[in-house]
Parts: sequence; structure tokens; C-alpha cells
Amino acid sequence: MKRDDLYDLAAFVVVAEQHSFTRAAAELRISQSALSHAIKGLEERLGVRLLSRTTRSVSTTDAGETLLRHLRPAMAEIASGVDAVGTLRGKPSGTLRITATKHAVSSVIMPVLPRFLASHPEIRVETLVDDAMTDIVANRLDAGIRFGDLVEKDMIAVRIGPDIRMAVVGAPSYFANHPVPRTPRELSSHRCINYRQVRSGGLYAWDFEEKGKPFAVRVDGPLVFNNTDLIREAALAGQGLAFVYENEVVADLKAGRLTRILERWCPAFPGYYLYHPSRQQTPPALAALIGALRYKP
Repeated sequence: MKRDDLYDLAAFVVVAEQHSFTRAAAELRISQSALSHAIKGLEERLGVRLLSRTTRSVSTTDAGETLLRHLRPAMAEIASGVDAVGTLRGKPSGTLRITATKHAVSSVIMPVLPRFLASHPEIRVETLVDDAMTDIVANRLDAGIRFGDLVEKDMIAVRIGPDIRMAVVGAPSYFANHPVPRTPRELSSHRCINYRQVRSGGLYAWDFEEKGKPFAVRVDGPLVFNNTDLIREAALAGQGLAFVYENEVVADLKAGRLTRILERWCPAFPGYYLYHPSRQQTPPALAALIGALRYKP
């Protein structure tokens, strides 16, 4: 195999997984024209078309999908070899690609990131904010961060955050015109701000607990978002009751911008875990990040 073939095959994998020449070029740090030229040359040398291009998307052909299935494990082995060499240098280095929700990023990653990067100047962290359960193996990611009950059983999972509670909140302007519900079941008569789940597409049912028994309440209202920041903003504007992460509204509650209700009905649940594929040896850069994030009660 010629050296150019290896470069072009690696470029093909990135384009195929990103479904975009623009995003792939940005990840590879080359121009789109250079990337397009590399893929075209690879297709000419192989004598088959690997990618179908339209003005809006890029997808693999049957030949491209076959090649991709063979290349993924090979690329993983190469990455593992590079990581193994890195251990000989004594310093963790390289790029870590992680998928996490926005709340996970703000609550568990950002607080430790400045000190971590200062201690490991040769590590680069790329965080992909995503509420869906991204396949970290198929997308060549090093790790993911999600709630413990969402992590696949075949993954290695490390707890990196404390238990989390939800909070039902509303603005004083809302309660000026609506009575305070005494139980979660009374929420059915209130304007509530719904969250559209990215993963399933359905509306999230609000989770509560009574005498140790969990139950869910489906609420209704004129507003639906798939972004928790916008839900909080709508609640601050008096547009309805919101079901939000407790730690995201602490300042609003202290300042009186929001009022919390039904607190005794909102139980704590397991917090965030970092998960990654099972390997004989965890890459040094990932091991360093896990050490920095690991939850210490």
C-alpha cells in the first residue's frame, strides 16, 4: 500500500462518518478542495464510487459501506498503537473526543477543565454536545458522558458526578395568576413547559416519587422546547411551570426570580458517568481525564 492510500483511506472514514465534506475538512484541518481531490483520487485508484454526493448530504455507496466496515477496526487498532507509544513518553497526549449533554458539560466538565488542561498541555479535548445516545464506537469517539441508567452494559463506566435532583419552578408573575399546585397530579390544570426528547422524539413525562414509589405525570401547555436553557428562560418570563435541573436554577431561586414547588416529591437519582469501550489498556490521555473527573463523595 502506498503512503497516499493510507492518508486517503483515513480521510474517507472521516467523510463517511461525518456525512459532510465541510465537517470532515474541519476535523482533518485541510481545505475542502484538497479533501475532495483526495477522495476522488482514491475512488479512481479503486475503480469504484465510494460516496454519493448531493447538495445537502454525503452518504456511502454499497462499495463505500463495505470498505468502511473493514476500515473502522483497522483505524481503531492504529489509534490504539499510537496511544501505546504515548505511554512510553511518560506524558499523556493527543486529542480526546467526547460526547456529552450540555448539562453534563456545564456541571461536571467545565469545573475541572482549566486545571486539567494546565496540568496536561499536550492533551486536546473536543466535546460534542448532544442529547441523543451517540454510538461512540461507530463515531470514533473516546468516551461519552450520560446518566448512569442510560449507559450500555458492555461499556466501562466511571462515576463522575453526585446524585442529581429535578425542580419544579415558576416565576412570581405566573403564581400571581395561578394557584400553587399541592401535588404533582394537580399539574394537569397548569400551563407547563414541555421538553421534546431528542432521542425518542416524545415529550418528557415529569418524574416524581411518593413514599418511595416513582410515578410520572404528563403535563400540557402552549410551549415545547428541546433545549433546557429555553425552558428556563420561558419560566423566568412567566410563561408556565418548568421541570429543570436543580443546580441550574439555584441563583434564580436565591434571587427570587423563580419559586420552587413540590420539592418533597422530587427524588434524587444517580448522576453522570463517563463511559468508554472495554480495552486491554485505557489510553493515557483518557485515563488522565478520568482521574480528574472521578467523583469523590
